[in-house]
Amino acid sequence: MNIMDFNMKKLAADAGTFLSRAVQFTEEKLGQAEKTELDAHLENLLSKAECTKQWTEKIMKQTEVLLQPNPNARIEEFFYEKLDRKAPSRMNNPELLGQYMIDAGNEFGPGTAYGNALIKCGETQKQIGTADRELIQTSAINFLTPLRNFIEGDYKTITKERKLLQNKRLDLDAAKTRLKKAKVAEARAAQLNTSQPEENNIMVNVSYVLNLLHVKWLKSEQEVRITQSEFDRQAEITRLLLEGISSTHAHHLRCLNDFVEAQMTYYAQCYKYMLDLQKQLGSFPSTFLSNNNQSSSAPVQSISTPSVLASASASLPSVSNSVVTSGISELKSSSGSRKARVLYDYDAANSSELSLLADEVITVYSMPGMDSDWLMGERGNQKGKVPITYLELLN
Repeated sequence: MNIMDFNMKKLAADAGTFLSRAVQFTEEKLGQAEKTELDAHLENLLSKAECTKQWTEKIMKQTEVLLQPNPNARIEEFFYEKLDRKAPSRMNNPELLGQYMIDAGNEFGPGTAYGNALIKCGETQKQIGTADRELIQTSAINFLTPLRNFIEGDYKTITKERKLLQNKRLDLDAAKTRLKKAKVAEARAAQLNTSQPEENNIMVNVSYVLNLLHVKWLKSEQEVRITQSEFDRQAEITRLLLEGISSTHAHHLRCLNDFVEAQMTYYAQCYKYMLDLQKQLGSFPSTFLSNNNQSSSAPVQSISTPSVLASASASLPSVSNSVVTSGISELKSSSGSRKARVLYDYDAANSSELSLLADEVITVYSMPGMDSDWLMGERGNQKGKVPITYLELLN
């Protein structure tokens, strides 16, 4: 029975506190009550924490999208993580593409140029898939997990203490409001006491009311002191937590460096794999052409990349000779000019050359004494030498 009475009293006290806070909050919104403002330093810390939380969430979500573009796979991984179970292992996109290429190469025949090239490409795609898995795993451990720990751990604690601070502030302002009302009521009672005729019964009643209001005023004053102390203590706790945001930024910076290093390793591996693959494929065009008795012009162009053409245009006379059509020969022997479409991007090696953008149309012409692999190109007021392997003359 005593426990039940205690619980009922506690429930009533909590309900009274909640009602007092609700009234104070409503009156503040309506402009009918004063509000204790937090100091500027604490407000700045609160703003910094909120900003950190918002941007951390955005960065974390977009990083997840970057590492796993498939939304269904992300949802599946989320549920497995919540269930504390390991997600089933599946092929990622590069690995799946690699497997298809290997299967196709085996179907076409590993002894054929195309089949052999498909198998080599498939093996490289699988290597890229493995590197992709390593990037996801490393990024999840070193970058995503610390960000998630901040959102789900540190910031939740800050939010909890911030809510407590808000409640303590409402309690303080409600106590100040009650003290203010008690002072006003006591002043009115004292004024009434001085204006009443001196009759014993009336004087006794007025004195009783004055004493009662004075006691209420003293209680309100004590309540203000207690709530002020609790508010100050909670403000200090909240401030100490918020000052830890600077340490959080420093920790996230280290995690960001780890993420950048993981990406750098991943892209370096991919570059190495593709460079090795490009070298392996270098022997396939001649083999393929000899097997099929085709001319050497079109297939060579189809597999050549702009970077290879840019770095080796002077050392590929066969390519140059195949591109130099009768139209270019006529252009070199005449003093006229022609329009030409650019096949690939080209970065000028020096000031005497003209940089090119794929698919743009420029004017080209020949000059006496020029190398056979070059023409003069003109785009508006810009002019310079351009490699003929990058051009297609227009009629």
